[in-house]
Amino acid sequence: MKIIFILLSCFSFLFSTAQGIDHIINVPEVERIETILSSDKMQGRKAFTPFIDSAANFIAGEFKKSGLKYFDGLTGYLQPFSMLKATLISASGNMNGRVIDTNHIIAITTSKELKFDENDNYTTIVIDSGVNLFQEAYNLLKENKKYLVLVNNFYSKNFSRLKNFNRESFATRSPVVFVLTDEKPGTYHFEIKNKITSSSLSNVVGVLPGKSRKNEYVIFSAHYDHLGVGQPDAKSDSIYNGANDDASGTTAVLMLAKYFSELNNNERTLLFVTFTAEEIGGFGSQYFSKQIDAANTAAMFNIEMIGTESKWSSNSTYITGYDKSDFGKILQANLEGSNFHFEPDPYPQQNLFYRSDNATLAALGVPAHTISTSKMDNEPNYHKQSDEIATLDMKNMAEIIKAIAISSKTIVSGKDTPGRINTER
Repeated sequence: MKIIFILLSCFSFLFSTAQGIDHIINVPEVERIETILSSDKMQGRKAFTPFIDSAANFIAGEFKKSGLKYFDGLTGYLQPFSMLKATLISASGNMNGRVIDTNHIIAITTSKELKFDENDNYTTIVIDSGVNLFQEAYNLLKENKKYLVLVNNFYSKNFSRLKNFNRESFATRSPVVFVLTDEKPGTYHFEIKNKITSSSLSNVVGVLPGKSRKNEYVIFSAHYDHLGVGQPDAKSDSIYNGANDDASGTTAVLMLAKYFSELNNNERTLLFVTFTAEEIGGFGSQYFSKQIDAANTAAMFNIEMIGTESKWSSNSTYITGYDKSDFGKILQANLEGSNFHFEPDPYPQQNLFYRSDNATLAALGVPAHTISTSKMDNEPNYHKQSDEIATLDMKNMAEIIKAIAISSKTIVSGKDTPGRINTER
């Protein structure tokens, strides 16, 4: 009789929990939020447009309805930051007495004017044939040191693509000047002039303070920006609505904020973050990572493109970097008895672990992973105007969001803490 009573009690608890979560996370509410974020009125939520501001204000309004607090000294839910962009006005130079073609000089900088020669403190690097030019360039830019980089003419066809590195930056950075030449290091003189512009962007952050472990953080995140408006496609549609990428993830964050706020039993502090500027370089998450103590961040649930079924059909997602921590195993253990399953990333060749907003905090050791269903080997609407709400499965989305909520319970409570990411790899 005692065993029967215990079983009935457990059944009653699970039933009431399911009923409670269904009351908060359900298809009509998921569809309401998704419809607003991916509507034509949002014009694709492109960074540096008024439309991404409209999306940010909508998200802030949802956080307010959930009763979330402001993050670390902010006076609202918006976390603003400035971006700097350099537009080339002129570039000239010579090496060993030979004039360098202007088109063979690319300066990655946030400086209005550069004027330097061999007597200045620039380190000269030579990139010969036989290496990955763009990986080498990326590695040099990460170091934030002054470099003059002499690029072998072997790369003449791809040299101009280095301009893609000259994107917005939220901080002043040391200049790296690439020169396409077969000249050997020697004497040189370069003069470069830019127009520097500053623009503002904002992440949207809401906080649900923890109880016994309020100085430990669990992050639920997604990016809310997309591609904006482009050339009309065959259907004369010019708006990249970004319903799956990543209005679906943003919808999940808003739903989770409402759920945990009503539950109100989190021991750790929960941060709900929607990042800006993911599509142009992940600048929102980079900025955010500088404002938080990574050492006290227990886990990050980054949610990216959950609007379509995974390769395993419904009731399933994959987790990027599954093997880098026990994050996924903890989540699955919390779903014991259900038919929902988390899988390792089936597209390792796509390097998805490093391509979303989890990457910055993962690089700091946080068990930060992205949860997704997107079939990256065959996702017909990815980065296309056809990424609209009509292509999404609202019922499956709601089930995924509920699974994330339930599977996170022991991390939210502080019972489980995923192992740190090995930053030396």
